[in-house]
Amino acid sequence: MLKKFDQNITEGILFTDQYQLVMAQLFFKMGIHKKIVQFDHFFRSYPDYGLHKAGYCINAGLEWLVDWMQNSSFGEKEIELLKSQKSRNGDPLFQDDFLNWLRKEGNFNNITLRAIGEGRTVHPHLPLTIVQGPIAIAQILETPLLNMLNFQTLIATKACRIKEMGRRQLLIDFGARRAQDRGAIAGVRGALIGGADFSSNVGISHILGYPPKGTHGHSLVQLFISMGMTEEDAFSAFAELYPDDCILLVDTISTLESGIPNAIKVFQKLKKKGHHPLGIRLDSGDLAYLSLQAANMLNEAGLEEISIVLSNELDEMNVWQIITQITEEAPKFGLDADKVISRLIYGVGTRMITSAGDSALGGVYKLVAVKEDNGWNPALKISESIEKIPNPGDKKVWRVYDKTGKATADLVTLGDENPQDENELYLHHPMDSSKKRILSKDQVSKVEKLLFDIIIDGKLVYEFPSIEEIRKVKLHDLDSLDVGVKRLIFPHKYHVSLSKKLWDLKQDLIRSINNS
Repeated sequence: MLKKFDQNITEGILFTDQYQLVMAQLFFKMGIHKKIVQFDHFFRSYPDYGLHKAGYCINAGLEWLVDWMQNSSFGEKEIELLKSQKSRNGDPLFQDDFLNWLRKEGNFNNITLRAIGEGRTVHPHLPLTIVQGPIAIAQILETPLLNMLNFQTLIATKACRIKEMGRRQLLIDFGARRAQDRGAIAGVRGALIGGADFSSNVGISHILGYPPKGTHGHSLVQLFISMGMTEEDAFSAFAELYPDDCILLVDTISTLESGIPNAIKVFQKLKKKGHHPLGIRLDSGDLAYLSLQAANMLNEAGLEEISIVLSNELDEMNVWQIITQITEEAPKFGLDADKVISRLIYGVGTRMITSAGDSALGGVYKLVAVKEDNGWNPALKISESIEKIPNPGDKKVWRVYDKTGKATADLVTLGDENPQDENELYLHHPMDSSKKRILSKDQVSKVEKLLFDIIIDGKLVYEFPSIEEIRKVKLHDLDSLDVGVKRLIFPHKYHVSLSKKLWDLKQDLIRSINNS
């Protein structure tokens, strides 16, 4: 047995659920463990944060999943741990022949994976990831796949919504201290894809190629005061060491009566020496009112270029509220609201890194097809809730753009269909038999393929883009969405549709199963 924590064990191939392994052994014992199947990964509903609900998600996590797959397999340590596990009657739970098979073939070398790229806007019931391969190994993959893809997509979506509400101003992740353990690490990557420009989390920032960002804490000022010095002394010491990276936290004593006046004195000294201080940080109080007052005071001191960093439990709702309040109140103080807003930087912590309001994306992984000699035979799970009945068969996903260049619908078809060649597109509601529409060719500007080969029989065939390239794709997709879909509260519903051929197949299977 292991005597201490072993990260290779906890985050390697055994980063899966027990039921995946007991099913894999059952498949092995029945001699069907090598049967080729297809699983679809998708989510059924957008994150619902209580007062408001998302109208889109931002896909993320794929590169890290693939990297994990390429570096995970059953080695001797893993086999020994499984071998030590006993059933309730004291017999080995996992038998030697199954363990020997895992030792030889317990890897992802026979898996084929197709996926929608990271950064794309995605919607309920779309197959985001398609896994094809031997049933036993594809089953073991379920838990890590859902863990990695669901979480980064969740955080990327939250970060994107905050970024959009903040008018795409600079956004910095401050969430490491409040995240769920090492979820802070994957969360940074999701946040950077979705909307954050930088993170305060040092290690992962360096790994991802982004310089970590931060200010100083209240403890700096507190310590100086306890030693008989002043807030201005604390600011001066910080500024002397970091003259061109200087952001001063101004609310330890009194934001308006002490913090900002002392920061102004320090900034003016820096400027006389030829330096370029960056900003002040507001971490408490009425952030909109304080932003206006700070802008006024900085302007009067000739420091119009100084940024105003806002932090303290920010999310998309209170960023929206801050901007609304500034817009309404700026004229009272003789200020241009847009100029004040353009100076704002958002330091967002807890509520982004934990996706406050809805802390899990309900992504699922469902068996939809089994490969036989005559091709892919569709498989279907019946549920009392029609929303929980997945779309069967091997499929493709397409994005349909109208003549204005806006994305009007995502279309799920069977694998042998190509709507790019059709003169008209038949779009059927995925659940409601009465809702369908037909788009003629002159109503459509483009039909875009969304799923791409990532891994074929264990071999990586896809070149992963950089985060910067992913961000460009995300911005294109966001700008292609109707403004109503991006609305903060009560967003319009984006259309996800099935082809007639897929709709008919699904209904035939439902009838066949119900009549059997």
